[in-house]
Order: sequence, then structure tokens, then C-alpha cells
Amino acid sequence: MNNNELKNITEKLISTSEIAGKKSIDLYKKGLKKIIKPDGSPVTNGDLEVNKILTEKISELTPNIPIISEETVNLEKKNNLKTFWLIDPIDGTKEYISGQDEYTTNAALIIDYVPVVGLVGAPKKNRLFYTYGKDNSYMIENEKKIKLNCEKKTPKGKVVAVTNSSKPSSTIIEILNKNNVTSFTPMHSSYKFCVIATGEFDFYAARERAYEWDYAAGHAIAENAGAIITTLENKKFQYGKDDYKNLSLMIKRNKILDA
Repeated sequence: MNNNELKNITEKLISTSEIAGKKSIDLYKKGLKKIIKPDGSPVTNGDLEVNKILTEKISELTPNIPIISEETVNLEKKNNLKTFWLIDPIDGTKEYISGQDEYTTNAALIIDYVPVVGLVGAPKKNRLFYTYGKDNSYMIENEKKIKLNCEKKTPKGKVVAVTNSSKPSSTIIEILNKNNVTSFTPMHSSYKFCVIATGEFDFYAARERAYEWDYAAGHAIAENAGAIITTLENKKFQYGKDDYKNLSLMIKRNKILDA
């Protein structure tokens, strides 16, 4: 698939992502219907409706590419795909249920194990992020399109990180210190990838956690904007694993974080 084809697919998904985001807000306002999945995590009618909206449009655009979604995946079946879509209809469901504004809608196209296309909507923040290849990451905010290049917006001489928790593990604290992080803010969805792409944050580190669909769209946006993404061991972060489980992760806005 060439760059023009990827651009065309991505741009046709922008309005769909916006519709899905608005639907998530409408359903929240009406009162969400919630159930607990076998793994103990919550799912709502908002998750399912967003999944339906994204899946139907993606199936129309790329009928021959399989779709793996958090809400329909069979984890007992090993993944043997190298090119496929990953959907996380709502990342941060607990935040969504509680009325917070940090949750996201997510769709990513993996080609030969690499996330190339990514769309991340942050409906309550009125932001939509998307990418279709290297040096082509963008944000739509208040109907304005902004190209993303990880340009630093944090104070010069400071290194500001996002974390999964307000109390990071000793392992993560050690990594934050090693990278001269001066402060950190907890964030619980793929929004963290996007605010590194915008330059609003400099760094993120996490031990092995979650699944590929939680990361893929944000990964594509941040990396295509210029961020450096590896495992904590400085190895390549891979997709297409047979159990979809994520490796450890480290995102650097740039090689030099404080300037």
C-alpha cells in the first residue's frame, strides 16, 4: 500500500472517528449501560457502539484486511497476522464511566508488524490525532489542522513525563531519574502518546502491561511525529505477537529531552 492510499484511507476515517467520539459523549449523557467482562474490566454500550461505528467503516474501506478489536477478539486463538487493524474503541473505559475527559477512541493499521496508520480521538478534549506515515502526524483541534513534530513545549531545562500511576513503581522511578525527569503527571489512556507528539510532554516509560490495541494508534502518531519508541531495554517495540500482549515501553520526545 503506497502513501497516497494510506492517506486516503486515513482521511476517510477522520469523520468516522469524529462521529464515534460524539456518540460516546451522547451515550454518556443518557446514562451508560455497564457490564463486567470475564477479566474483571468494565465495558459499556459506549465501547460497543464506538466499536461498531469504527469497524463498519474500516471494513468498507479495506474489506480484505482483518480487524482485531478489544471487544471482539478471541484471546484463546493465537494471532498469526502481520497486516491487520487494531481497534480499541474506548481506551480508558473507567475514566469514561466516571465522566473524565481523558479517554480516547483508537484505530490503527499494522503493516508488516509496524503501526503505520493511527487515529486517536479525544472527544471531550475536542482533539483528534491522526497519521498515515513518517512525518505525517496531525492534530485537529477546534477545526484547525496542526502538523505534529514533537517540538518541545515544556519549559527549557525541564523534562516532564507522563506515567500510568501517581505512584510509579521503583523500576519506573529509576528510569525517570536516569532520564532526568523533573516532574510527572499520571495519565490513563493512549492520550499520553499524543501529548508527546504535540511536545506537551517529553517522556513516558512503562513495564509490560495491556495489549497491542491499547498502544498501536498512539504509537503510530508519536513515532511518525518524530518520537523515539523502544522497549525499556532499548529494543524495537513489536506488534503481531501471538497473544497481543505488550512489551515494556519507553517514549522519548527527542534524543535531547530538556532542550
